[in-house]
Amino acid sequence: MASDPSSAKYCSTLLSDKPLVIVLIGPGGVGKGTIVRALLAADDRLWLSRSWTTRAIRPSERGDEYNFVTREAFEAAVQNDVFLEWASFNENLYGTPRPTIDEHRDLLLEIEVQGAQQVREHDPDAVVILVLPPSVEELEARLRGRGDSDDHVARRLRLSGEEIEKGQELADFVVVNRDVAGATEEILSILESLRHLRRTGL
Repeated sequence: MASDPSSAKYCSTLLSDKPLVIVLIGPGGVGKGTIVRALLAADDRLWLSRSWTTRAIRPSERGDEYNFVTREAFEAAVQNDVFLEWASFNENLYGTPRPTIDEHRDLLLEIEVQGAQQVREHDPDAVVILVLPPSVEELEARLRGRGDSDDHVARRLRLSGEEIEKGQELADFVVVNRDVAGATEEILSILESLRHLRRTGL
């Protein structure tokens, strides 16, 4: 797993003028959605491809975090090859529509680990950033704080170990979300280093 944007991997594979594809992954409740909103507010060179999901809107959500759709609509989209990636997770379906690439901005995806594996197969140069909680106890507190039921919290915590293990195998960078401002700043620094490398190779 790489942790340095100036490493040989990026010197050899990322020197290009094409936009970055940044994939943000991490266990449920780690704060990916909040970080994504902060990244978009701080960097107008990013644009978000909003995912679809069949899960219900949480009480803490505004409704624009995903395109919330019925299972029937989602399955029809699968049949019509709408998605770049899609996966079944925790009894719900999640998918990212095939994006229309903006050559002037970098693409940001907030998706599940399974989806990140599919994106990497389509685009080996995609940059995968794994967001981790500072502790399991903090992850549980965040899950409860967003209004999840006890059963859902228990399922999420059971799945988090597998998500983290697979995410660490896939990720190029790991960021611990102790606080949103710090995690956002760290990711922005990674992106700026990668952009500089793509422009200059240095």
